[in-house]
Amino acid sequence: MTGSAAAARDPVAAKMAIRDRAAAEGFALCAFTEAAGEPAWSRDLQAYLADGRQGDMGWLAARAPMRADPRVLWPAARSVIVLGVSYAPADDPLAPSRQRDRGAISVYARGRDYHDVLKRRLRALAAWIAAEFATEVKLFVDTAPVMEKPLAARAGLGWQGKHTNLVSRRFGSWLFLGEVLTALALPADEAEADHCGACRRCLDACPTAALPAPYRIEPRRCVSYLTIEHKGPIDRALRPLMGNRVYGCDDCLAVCPWNKFATPAADRDLLPRAELTTPRLAELAALDDAAFRRLFAGTAIKRTGRDRFVRNVMIAIGNSGAPELAAAAERALDDASPLVRAMAVWALGRLAPGRLAALAPRRRGGETDPAVAAEWDAAPAAP
Repeated sequence: MTGSAAAARDPVAAKMAIRDRAAAEGFALCAFTEAAGEPAWSRDLQAYLADGRQGDMGWLAARAPMRADPRVLWPAARSVIVLGVSYAPADDPLAPSRQRDRGAISVYARGRDYHDVLKRRLRALAAWIAAEFATEVKLFVDTAPVMEKPLAARAGLGWQGKHTNLVSRRFGSWLFLGEVLTALALPADEAEADHCGACRRCLDACPTAALPAPYRIEPRRCVSYLTIEHKGPIDRALRPLMGNRVYGCDDCLAVCPWNKFATPAADRDLLPRAELTTPRLAELAALDDAAFRRLFAGTAIKRTGRDRFVRNVMIAIGNSGAPELAAAAERALDDASPLVRAMAVWALGRLAPGRLAALAPRRRGGETDPAVAAEWDAAPAAP
C-alpha cells in the first residue's frame, strides 16, 4: 500500500505521524485545517485594500485572490498544516525602549532571520511528507500570499487577538508561523475560541494609536510598518511618538496577559545576538552600507536596507533628548541618502535648534531634494 493510500485509509494516524515529525523538526505547534478560504477573509481583505491601509505594501493587492483562498494559490491543495515556533523573550521586551541613547529592535529581529530558519525546517518536513505519503506539497512562510493568521486560528493554534496578531494559550503573542499545503485530505482540528475578553491592554499600549478599535489595525500609523515597510520620510506628527524604536515595535505584543504562560524560547537558531539587543544610536548612525550589511548579515533587518534603517535611527536620535547625539545628526546632514538627510534635519532641530538655525541659510539653498528642502523649510527659525 502506498503512503497516500495509507493516509486515505487512516488519516488520523497520518496526522499523528506528521505531528510527531514536525516536533522532531523543531516546531512547537502543529495543527491542521482544510485548504479553503472563508467569505469573511475575502471581504475583510477587500475592505482593507479599499481603505488603502496597505500603504507601500503593494504586494498585498497584487496577489489578493490567492491570499484569500489557498485553492486559488494551488488548486490541488486539500489540507493546510500550520506550524508554530516560539520566540518568547527571556527578558523584558520593552526594556530597550526605555534606554533613549540606544536603539530598540523588535524581539523577532534580534537573531537569525526567521524566514530562513522556518524555511529550512519546513523543507525538511515537506520532503518527509512527500516521500512518506507519496503526495504533493508546497510550503510557505509569511512572504507568500497566504492568510496565515486566520488559517492558524481556524486550525486551533490560537486566536487573532485585538492587536490582530495570533495569541496562543501556551506561547502568548510570540509565535512564528509557517504552512505546508498538501494534496492529502486530513481531518481538520477545532478552531480556537477568542480568549481576549474585556482586555484592551494592547490597544492602550500602542505608541502611535495604530489600533483604533479591537481587531482593527491602521498599518500606516504602526511603528512596525513605518520602520520596515514605509519607503519615504515618516510623517512629522508620528515621529515623536516612535521613541527610539529603530526596527519594529513589540508594545502591543509585550503587554498581552497570555504571555505569562510562555516559557522563554531556547531555540539556538533564534536566540538574540547581544549586539542587537540595545545597540548605541551613535554607532548605528555611523553605519555606511558595508558596515550595515556586516552588522545585520543573516537577520531580517538586512532586508530593509541601510538608508531606511538609518532614517529610523535619525528619528530615534531626535527623540533621545540627548544633546551629545546632536553631532551624529549634524554629520548625517551630508549623507548620500536624501532620506537620511531629511530625518537628520529634523533630529538636529529637536536636539540643537540653534545650531540648525545657524546652518540653515547655507544649507537650504544648496539642497536639491524636495523632501530634504521641505524639512529645512519646516525647521525652527533662528532666535
